Amino acid sequence: MKGLALTALAMVLVPQEGAPKPNPPAAAPSAQTLPAMAPNPFQPASGDPLRDARETRLRGVAKLTSTGSNAEAYWSPDGKRIIFQSTRDGHACDQQYVMGADGSGQTLVSTGKGRTTCGYFLPGGRRLLFASTHGDGPECPAAPPFTPGTYRWPVSPGYDLYTAKADGTDLKPFLPSPGYDAEATVSADGKWIIFTSERSGDIDLWKVRTDGKDLRQLTREVGYDGGAFFSHDGKRIVWRTNYPKGPEAVAKYQDLLKQHLVEPMEMDIWVMDADGSNKRQLTRLKGAAFAPVFTPDDKAIVFASNHHDREGKGRNFDLWKVNLDGGGLERLTWTGTFNSFAHFSPDGRKLLWVSGREAAAPRQFNVFTADWMP
Repeated sequence: MKGLALTALAMVLVPQEGAPKPNPPAAAPSAQTLPAMAPNPFQPASGDPLRDARETRLRGVAKLTSTGSNAEAYWSPDGKRIIFQSTRDGHACDQQYVMGADGSGQTLVSTGKGRTTCGYFLPGGRRLLFASTHGDGPECPAAPPFTPGTYRWPVSPGYDLYTAKADGTDLKPFLPSPGYDAEATVSADGKWIIFTSERSGDIDLWKVRTDGKDLRQLTREVGYDGGAFFSHDGKRIVWRTNYPKGPEAVAKYQDLLKQHLVEPMEMDIWVMDADGSNKRQLTRLKGAAFAPVFTPDDKAIVFASNHHDREGKGRNFDLWKVNLDGGGLERLTWTGTFNSFAHFSPDGRKLLWVSGREAAAPRQFNVFTADWMP
């Protein structure tokens, strides 16, 4: 999400020194009371050296990548392959790669031009879906100008959706439209795609059938909506959002959007029915909550958050789980500085995510898997 560059978010989503304190969120359920920070030192689990002993929902943690900076890894429908984005092989910004479920055969499947984001397998695993700016030019999109006390994402209008065969050939545009189009995922039954688009004039969620027909707008509130996933039964959608509160905040948001920018310092997780009805806020935590997915039983959400680090102003992101009623907040990861982009295997037995644990260099993130302990 690199128009909404989640790779960049992974690296630097922390206010600059002297930044104004974010507005406090609305009152939260008691289950979301800020947990006490655990000691920072890694506590290796016996016989499971990449797992912290406090990560009781995980077993057999395995590292699948060891080069570049990697993000957004997602399973194929049969659980045998993984698509992920990575900055490596001399490319200046993220490209799409496919590998085996054990990390073997890591292969470039995007053009190597522009910047890509949010790769996903289409039904049957024979084709891929991802966003890319290569149609707008071969160079990486320019980074936004630095403004002291802020952190901003570029919402590049050069992003469009593309499909390709699983080896990267037969590349075709999908629903081309002016403005930002990215952050696409596919329902478990393979019938629907949900994605983030600027085609309404705001950053909203849209869904469309995988054949490109029956396009529907799902969100209309002023503010950024993105990173959506369907529940496994297809009845609900979870996503992250940042709705500005009050006329001044709305005016600032709309002014930034004209510059193709948004500020993601405060985000929360929302859920709705698959037709866009019954929208409700699930988390009310300080800082940024993002990258939500449903657990295999569709009864809870796993997401990334830094609310526990310096009251949402720090760099430490971990995976958390929360029930659909907003209760039962549970911390899942305890090491690696950054943990995010959770995705469950089709059979629900494995968790795939990106972590800074065992990094060979600063700001290096790798793809990990583990057995999921429900």
